[in-house]
Amino acid sequence: MVEVRFKNGRKEYVHNRHHLPLQIGDVVVTEVSPGHDVGVVSLRGELVRFQMRKKNVNTKEEDAPIIFRKATQKDIDVWQKQQARENDLMIETRKLAKRLKLEMKVSDVEIQGDGSKGVFYYTADDRVDFRQLIKEMAAMFKLRIEMRQIGLRQEAARIGGIGSCGRELCCSTWLSDFRSVSTAAARYQQLSLNPQKLAGQCGKLKCCLNYELDSYVEAIKQFPDTNKRLKTKAGDAFFQKMDIFKGLMWYTLGKENPVWHTLSYSDAAKIIAMNEKNQMPESLDVFTVTEDAKPVGISDVVGQDDLRRFDNKLNKRRKNRKRPKRKPRGKD
Repeated sequence: MVEVRFKNGRKEYVHNRHHLPLQIGDVVVTEVSPGHDVGVVSLRGELVRFQMRKKNVNTKEEDAPIIFRKATQKDIDVWQKQQARENDLMIETRKLAKRLKLEMKVSDVEIQGDGSKGVFYYTADDRVDFRQLIKEMAAMFKLRIEMRQIGLRQEAARIGGIGSCGRELCCSTWLSDFRSVSTAAARYQQLSLNPQKLAGQCGKLKCCLNYELDSYVEAIKQFPDTNKRLKTKAGDAFFQKMDIFKGLMWYTLGKENPVWHTLSYSDAAKIIAMNEKNQMPESLDVFTVTEDAKPVGISDVVGQDDLRRFDNKLNKRRKNRKRPKRKPRGKD
């Protein structure tokens, strides 16, 4: 079995029945129903079997489509010619849908390698009756039309783009499964619930909110219950915020003129244990720590957190650099 990649990261598993000597990056002609398609080999060997097991693909070699041959120059020319038509067909389809007053958005078009069939991907909130649209498209484009509805995340994955981190979207590069993301992931990571910052280009919550969620959930288990007050002889202290990496918690003492106290999570747990035994400390000043503490479990080895770490070296080089002597100016 061989993994073949088509447009926008769509991958299919096909059978190399003729035992062709294939390498990653080879352009091949594969079997589809009806006709044939052109794709690029993205994976071969034993890794294909592990990838199929990971994606729960149970296609047997007898039932899988086969590879006809390596693509010739004629196959590649026809394939590139059909790819050049896709953007124009998408624009024309949008015009037809607007004229027929259909509540849908055509986001992408994929034409088969032999030019006999076109798959039109669209997004819609409700069910759309596009029978009249398909008739007009088939008469205009001279293609076998297939309409396929996709979600907003699948649309962003097919179109691609640059995220707020400055890199390509994860869904269009390497992310293959779309797990549900809830606002609880943002709460665990102490992020403000701002939909403009937490939403991606698809309008849904960013998938990267799940990447470090397990680490945050595991670290929060060490912290005491934030709903409990810290009872002292000077008054009750209320929880305000926490820093998970530094292991710090902030409490305010008093309501009219609140004073913020910075405590470590171990000291806060110690005070709560004292309160359960009907014991109260004099005040929180004894437990207050400085806020410039090093993060928990993180040590700065090479000084990479300092933005001006190269300034001293540059200044020394500029001082040691000899300036050329200026020639005396002649009198006017």
